[in-house]
Amino acid sequence: MAEAKVAYQKPKKKITVFSIVNYVVFVILALIILIPMWKVLVDSFNSVGVYQFRLWPSDFTLDGYRVILGERGLLRPLMNSFVTTIAGALLGLVLSTLGGYVLIQFDMPGRNLLAYFLLFTMIFSGGMIPEYLVMRRLGLLNNMWILVIKHGINVSNIVLMRNFFEGIPASLFEAARIDGCTPMGIFVKIVLPLSKAALASIGLMFAVAVWNDYSTVQIYINSPDQVNFQYKLRVMIMDGDTPPTAYPISQTTLYNAGIIAAILPFMILYPFLQKYFVKGVNIGAVKE
Repeated sequence: MAEAKVAYQKPKKKITVFSIVNYVVFVILALIILIPMWKVLVDSFNSVGVYQFRLWPSDFTLDGYRVILGERGLLRPLMNSFVTTIAGALLGLVLSTLGGYVLIQFDMPGRNLLAYFLLFTMIFSGGMIPEYLVMRRLGLLNNMWILVIKHGINVSNIVLMRNFFEGIPASLFEAARIDGCTPMGIFVKIVLPLSKAALASIGLMFAVAVWNDYSTVQIYINSPDQVNFQYKLRVMIMDGDTPPTAYPISQTTLYNAGIIAAILPFMILYPFLQKYFVKGVNIGAVKE
Protein backbone atom coordinates (compact mmCIF):
# COMPACT_ATOMS: atom_id res chain seq x y z
CA MET A 1 0.00 0.00 0.00
CA ALA A 2 1.26 3.41 -0.90
CA GLU A 3 1.96 5.51 2.06
CA ALA A 4 -0.12 8.61 2.26
CA LYS A 5 1.91 11.73 1.78
CA VAL A 6 1.59 14.17 4.57
CA ALA A 7 1.93 17.78 3.48
CA TYR A 8 4.41 19.75 5.52
CA GLN A 9 2.86 22.66 7.27
CA LYS A 10 4.89 25.47 8.68
CA PRO A 11 4.16 26.17 12.31
CA LYS A 12 1.97 29.19 12.68
CA LYS A 13 3.57 32.15 14.32
CA LYS A 14 1.91 33.04 17.55
CA ILE A 15 0.89 36.66 17.76
CA THR A 16 1.62 38.03 21.18
CA VAL A 17 0.86 41.30 22.88
CA PHE A 18 4.58 42.09 22.90
CA SER A 19 4.89 41.70 19.11
CA ILE A 20 1.89 43.96 18.53
CA VAL A 21 3.22 46.64 20.85
CA ASN A 22 6.67 46.25 19.27
CA TYR A 23 5.32 46.84 15.75
CA VAL A 24 3.22 49.81 16.86
CA VAL A 25 6.14 51.46 18.65
CA PHE A 26 8.48 51.05 15.69
CA VAL A 27 5.87 52.36 13.25
CA ILE A 28 5.40 55.44 15.44
CA LEU A 29 9.17 55.96 15.66
CA ALA A 30 9.48 55.59 11.89
CA LEU A 31 6.77 58.21 11.35
CA ILE A 32 8.42 60.58 13.85
CA ILE A 33 11.63 60.33 11.80
CA LEU A 34 10.17 60.30 8.28
CA ILE A 35 7.48 62.99 8.55
CA PRO A 36 9.92 65.88 9.31
CA MET A 37 12.27 64.63 6.60
CA TRP A 38 9.40 64.51 4.09
CA LYS A 39 8.37 68.06 5.02
CA VAL A 40 11.92 69.32 4.46
CA LEU A 41 12.08 67.51 1.12
CA VAL A 42 8.72 68.92 -0.05
CA ASP A 43 9.60 72.45 1.09
CA SER A 44 12.90 72.27 -0.79
CA PHE A 45 10.91 71.92 -4.03
CA ASN A 46 8.34 74.58 -3.14
CA SER A 47 9.18 78.07 -4.39
CA VAL A 48 6.93 79.65 -1.76
CA GLY A 49 7.95 79.16 1.85
CA VAL A 50 5.14 77.69 3.94
CA TYR A 51 4.95 76.48 7.53
CA GLN A 52 2.09 74.01 7.03
CA PHE A 53 2.73 70.35 6.34
CA ARG A 54 2.04 69.45 2.71
CA LEU A 55 2.37 66.11 0.98
CA TRP A 56 3.39 67.74 -2.31
CA PRO A 57 4.87 71.11 -3.25
CA SER A 58 2.23 73.60 -4.35
CA ASP A 59 4.63 75.44 -6.71
CA PHE A 60 7.32 72.99 -7.83
CA THR A 61 10.78 74.40 -8.49
CA LEU A 62 14.42 73.27 -8.60
CA ASP A 63 15.77 76.76 -8.03
CA GLY A 64 16.94 75.96 -4.50
CA TYR A 65 19.29 73.31 -5.81
CA ARG A 66 20.31 75.52 -8.73
CA VAL A 67 21.41 78.16 -6.25
CA ILE A 68 23.49 75.62 -4.29
CA LEU A 69 25.18 74.30 -7.42
CA GLY A 70 25.47 77.65 -9.15
CA GLU A 71 26.45 80.17 -6.50
CA ARG A 72 30.14 80.14 -5.56
CA GLY A 73 29.33 81.03 -1.97
CA LEU A 74 27.54 77.68 -1.57
CA LEU A 75 29.22 75.48 -4.17
CA ARG A 76 32.72 76.10 -2.83
CA PRO A 77 31.84 74.97 0.75
CA LEU A 78 30.06 71.92 -0.69
CA MET A 79 33.14 70.94 -2.68
CA ASN A 80 35.31 71.56 0.39
CA SER A 81 33.12 69.14 2.33
CA PHE A 82 33.47 66.42 -0.30
CA VAL A 83 37.25 66.83 -0.55
CA THR A 84 37.88 66.90 3.21
CA THR A 85 35.48 64.02 3.87
CA ILE A 86 37.11 61.73 1.30
CA ALA A 87 40.64 62.69 2.37
CA GLY A 88 39.80 62.42 6.08
CA ALA A 89 38.19 59.00 5.70
CA LEU A 90 41.15 57.68 3.70
CA LEU A 91 43.72 59.07 6.14
CA GLY A 92 41.76 57.72 9.10
CA LEU A 93 41.53 54.26 7.54
CA VAL A 94 45.25 54.18 6.78
CA LEU A 95 46.28 55.21 10.29
CA SER A 96 43.69 53.04 12.03
CA THR A 97 44.51 49.89 10.08
CA LEU A 98 48.26 50.37 10.45
CA GLY A 99 47.90 51.20 14.14
CA GLY A 100 45.66 48.20 14.79
CA TYR A 101 48.05 45.93 12.90
CA VAL A 102 50.99 47.16 14.97
CA LEU A 103 49.14 46.47 18.21
CA ILE A 104 48.69 42.77 17.36
CA GLN A 105 52.44 42.27 16.90
CA PHE A 106 52.87 40.71 20.32
CA ASP A 107 56.60 40.12 19.90
CA MET A 108 57.30 43.76 19.00
CA PRO A 109 59.40 45.62 21.61
CA GLY A 110 57.50 48.50 23.22
CA ARG A 111 54.06 47.32 22.08
CA ASN A 112 52.58 47.57 25.58
CA LEU A 113 54.05 51.03 26.08
CA LEU A 114 52.50 52.20 22.81
CA ALA A 115 49.14 50.70 23.81
CA TYR A 116 49.22 52.46 27.20
CA PHE A 117 50.18 55.73 25.52
CA LEU A 118 47.20 55.49 23.17
CA LEU A 119 44.92 54.60 26.07
CA PHE A 120 46.17 57.65 27.98
CA THR A 121 45.08 59.94 25.13
CA MET A 122 41.57 58.46 25.30
CA ILE A 123 41.25 59.40 28.98
CA PHE A 124 43.06 62.75 29.12
CA SER A 125 43.08 65.61 26.63
CA GLY A 126 45.37 68.60 26.36
CA GLY A 127 42.44 70.99 26.03
CA MET A 128 41.39 73.57 23.50
CA ILE A 129 44.21 76.10 24.02
CA PRO A 130 47.10 73.63 23.55
CA GLU A 131 45.29 72.20 20.54
CA TYR A 132 44.90 75.68 19.06
CA LEU A 133 48.60 76.41 19.58
CA VAL A 134 49.57 73.14 17.90
CA MET A 135 47.31 73.83 14.92
CA ARG A 136 48.76 77.33 14.60
CA ARG A 137 52.30 75.96 14.72
CA LEU A 138 51.38 73.48 11.97
CA GLY A 139 50.01 76.30 9.81
CA LEU A 140 46.48 74.91 9.74
CA LEU A 141 44.62 78.05 10.77
CA ASN A 142 42.26 79.25 8.04
CA ASN A 143 42.96 75.99 6.21
CA MET A 144 40.27 73.41 5.43
CA TRP A 145 42.85 70.60 5.75
CA ILE A 146 42.60 70.99 9.50
CA LEU A 147 39.46 68.84 9.25
CA VAL A 148 41.50 66.06 7.66
CA ILE A 149 44.39 66.24 10.13
CA LYS A 150 42.22 66.57 13.24
CA HIS A 151 40.07 63.55 12.40
CA GLY A 152 42.90 61.58 10.84
CA ILE A 153 43.52 59.47 13.92
CA ASN A 154 41.02 58.10 16.39
CA VAL A 155 42.22 55.81 19.16
CA SER A 156 38.81 54.17 19.55
CA ASN A 157 38.86 53.12 15.91
CA ILE A 158 42.42 51.83 16.29
CA VAL A 159 41.25 49.64 19.17
CA LEU A 160 38.32 48.40 17.09
CA MET A 161 40.62 47.49 14.22
CA ARG A 162 42.97 45.71 16.61
CA ASN A 163 40.08 43.67 18.00
CA PHE A 164 39.02 42.73 14.49
CA PHE A 165 42.53 41.73 13.46
CA GLU A 166 42.82 39.55 16.56
CA GLY A 167 39.85 37.55 15.25
CA ILE A 168 41.76 36.51 12.12
CA PRO A 169 43.07 32.93 12.58
CA ALA A 170 46.71 32.89 13.62
CA SER A 171 47.30 29.95 11.24
CA LEU A 172 46.96 32.33 8.30
CA PHE A 173 49.76 34.52 9.63
CA GLU A 174 51.96 31.50 10.31
CA ALA A 175 51.39 30.07 6.84
CA ALA A 176 52.24 33.41 5.25
CA ARG A 177 55.46 33.68 7.28
CA ILE A 178 56.47 30.15 6.25
CA ASP A 179 55.94 31.13 2.61
CA GLY A 180 58.34 34.03 3.14
CA CYS A 181 55.78 36.86 3.26
CA THR A 182 56.96 40.03 4.98
CA PRO A 183 54.86 41.70 7.73
CA MET A 184 53.73 44.38 5.28
CA GLY A 185 52.95 41.70 2.71
CA ILE A 186 50.80 39.88 5.26
CA PHE A 187 49.01 43.16 5.99
CA VAL A 188 48.29 43.90 2.32
CA LYS A 189 47.57 40.38 1.03
CA ILE A 190 45.82 38.78 4.01
CA VAL A 191 44.67 41.28 6.62
CA LEU A 192 43.10 43.93 4.40
CA PRO A 193 41.13 41.54 2.12
CA LEU A 194 39.61 39.92 5.22
CA SER A 195 38.70 43.26 6.80
CA LYS A 196 36.10 44.64 4.39
CA ALA A 197 33.39 44.88 7.05
CA ALA A 198 35.67 46.67 9.49
CA LEU A 199 37.02 49.02 6.82
CA ALA A 200 33.52 49.93 5.63
CA SER A 201 32.11 50.60 9.10
CA ILE A 202 35.09 52.53 10.42
CA GLY A 203 35.53 54.43 7.15
CA LEU A 204 31.89 55.45 7.42
CA MET A 205 32.47 56.68 10.98
CA PHE A 206 35.38 58.83 9.83
CA ALA A 207 33.43 60.20 6.88
CA VAL A 208 30.41 61.15 9.00
CA ALA A 209 32.63 62.81 11.61
CA VAL A 210 34.43 64.96 9.02
CA TRP A 211 31.30 65.77 7.01
CA ASN A 212 29.28 66.93 10.04
CA ASP A 213 32.05 68.89 11.79
CA TYR A 214 31.28 72.59 11.90
CA SER A 215 32.64 73.44 15.36
CA THR A 216 36.24 73.01 14.17
CA VAL A 217 35.55 75.39 11.29
CA GLN A 218 33.93 77.85 13.68
CA ILE A 219 37.02 77.91 15.90
CA TYR A 220 39.90 77.73 13.43
CA ILE A 221 38.71 79.08 10.07
CA ASN A 222 37.69 82.62 9.13
CA SER A 223 38.19 82.53 5.36
CA PRO A 224 34.90 81.98 3.49
CA ASP A 225 36.76 79.96 0.82
CA GLN A 226 37.95 77.39 3.39
CA VAL A 227 34.73 76.65 5.30
CA ASN A 228 32.75 73.46 4.74
CA PHE A 229 29.10 73.15 3.79
CA GLN A 230 27.86 72.28 7.29
CA TYR A 231 29.26 75.52 8.71
CA LYS A 232 27.91 77.55 5.78
CA LEU A 233 24.49 75.95 6.20
CA ARG A 234 24.43 76.73 9.91
CA VAL A 235 25.43 80.36 9.33
CA MET A 236 22.88 80.65 6.55
CA ILE A 237 20.01 79.36 8.70
CA MET A 238 20.96 80.88 12.07
CA ASP A 239 22.23 84.28 10.85
CA GLY A 240 20.29 84.62 7.59
CA ASP A 241 23.54 84.95 5.61
CA THR A 242 22.23 83.80 2.23
CA PRO A 243 24.00 84.61 -1.04
CA PRO A 244 22.21 86.97 -3.45
CA THR A 245 20.44 85.15 -6.25
CA ALA A 246 18.34 85.98 -9.28
CA TYR A 247 16.02 83.01 -8.72
CA PRO A 248 12.55 83.87 -7.34
CA ILE A 249 12.60 81.59 -4.29
CA SER A 250 12.13 82.16 -0.61
CA GLN A 251 14.83 81.74 2.00
CA THR A 252 12.91 78.79 3.44
CA THR A 253 13.18 76.96 0.13
CA LEU A 254 16.93 77.54 0.03
CA TYR A 255 17.35 76.44 3.65
CA ASN A 256 15.51 73.18 3.04
CA ALA A 257 17.40 72.53 -0.17
CA GLY A 258 20.64 73.00 1.76
CA ILE A 259 19.52 70.53 4.43
CA ILE A 260 18.71 67.92 1.77
CA ALA A 261 22.06 68.53 0.08
CA ALA A 262 23.77 67.99 3.45
CA ILE A 263 22.11 64.64 4.22
CA LEU A 264 21.72 63.24 0.68
CA PRO A 265 25.28 61.88 0.18
CA PHE A 266 25.07 59.55 3.17
CA MET A 267 21.48 58.60 2.41
CA ILE A 268 22.80 57.33 -0.92
CA LEU A 269 25.90 55.75 0.60
CA TYR A 270 24.34 53.87 3.51
CA PRO A 271 22.38 51.26 1.48
CA PHE A 272 25.55 50.16 -0.33
CA LEU A 273 27.52 49.81 2.93
CA GLN A 274 24.71 48.47 5.08
CA LYS A 275 25.69 44.79 4.91
CA TYR A 276 29.28 45.67 5.83
CA PHE A 277 28.22 48.13 8.50
CA VAL A 278 25.96 45.57 10.22
CA LYS A 279 28.90 43.17 10.40
CA GLY A 280 31.30 45.90 11.44
CA VAL A 281 29.28 47.07 14.45
CA ASN A 282 29.98 43.68 16.07
CA ILE A 283 33.76 44.15 15.87
CA GLY A 284 35.29 42.86 19.06
CA ALA A 285 31.90 41.99 20.55
CA VAL A 286 32.64 38.26 20.72
CA LYS A 287 35.89 36.67 21.78
CA GLU A 288 36.53 32.97 21.21
